[in-house]
Amino acid sequence: MKAVYSAAAAMQAVARKVPGVTSALAESLTGGRYVDVDVRRAQAARYGMNVGDVQKFISSGIGGERIGETVERVARYPINLRYPQAYRDSLASLRSMPVLTPSGQQITLEDLADIRMVAGPTMLKSENGRLASWLYIDARDRGLLEIVRDLDLAFREKVRLPPGVSYSFTGQYEMMERANARLRLMVPATLLIIFLLLYAEFKSAREAILILGCLPFALIGGVWFMYLQGYALSVASGVGFIALAGLAAEFGVVMLVYLKHAVAERPRLAAPETATGEEVDEAIYEGAVLRVRPKAMTVVTTVAGLLPIFWRDRAGSEIMTRIAAPMFGGMVSAALLSMFIVPAAYKILLTYPLGRKNRAG
Repeated sequence: MKAVYSAAAAMQAVARKVPGVTSALAESLTGGRYVDVDVRRAQAARYGMNVGDVQKFISSGIGGERIGETVERVARYPINLRYPQAYRDSLASLRSMPVLTPSGQQITLEDLADIRMVAGPTMLKSENGRLASWLYIDARDRGLLEIVRDLDLAFREKVRLPPGVSYSFTGQYEMMERANARLRLMVPATLLIIFLLLYAEFKSAREAILILGCLPFALIGGVWFMYLQGYALSVASGVGFIALAGLAAEFGVVMLVYLKHAVAERPRLAAPETATGEEVDEAIYEGAVLRVRPKAMTVVTTVAGLLPIFWRDRAGSEIMTRIAAPMFGGMVSAALLSMFIVPAAYKILLTYPLGRKNRAG
């Protein structure tokens, strides 16, 4: 156990020098007071006893041994037998505690062992069946992943661990790693669900891929706003980006629906070989203009609803601001995406057969 605590103390000194670490505190070895009974094997052998015999006497005479039980109506109470309090209330009493040898000779416990008071840990902690010690680290002004990476590098270079001793990171870092593992599954699953919903709506894989291909442009605003606010990428911000992706997909769907309606109102555009570029531009322009005012209203109402989150400074506000930041900044880029990029991409998708026909001709 001392090897574990000595390693923790050495790691504490190294951790305090890592940038971003505001405090590092290893658990103290001392704090508990224990009675240490060190059996003298040679002396015990002279009286025909071994270490096990002495330890059995100590455990039964001091700690007590169950010899039966008593029944009081429906309750049962154990009966323990041990020496009276006067024989075990001080070190002097323990040293003079009588011991009966196998030969019938009566001696004292001091004749068989050295008894002294020693300092030790208040409790023994274990993790996965191994003795463990905790090093508490507080970090600030840097990302948690960066600090953990620097700590791991510093420990490997400057701390020599005794044989059988290892270290691992837990706490917020472990929870973040677990959450990141889930996000690595949730993000592809979210994109797949969005694609399936888009395909079910438009009955076209090309149009569904068009909306998905434009989603990264909608995330630009969220990234820039987080950068301006000084926020690091976290699990909360990841949730915000997932929500922003769904909102951007919704914007793109509504815009695409209006564009398809505008194109459907012109019979000549139903057959690409009879359509001209000017007719396509007019239809797309008409469909996009119809969505300017509703888009602006949606952005204003959403931004107004998110603003109070950044004004609050109470419990939970730190997480809520990280969730709302990508959505707040991404609303602008998502609106611009739906009004400029989606119509341009849809025009390319609509005029591709015509262009291929002209090239073939």
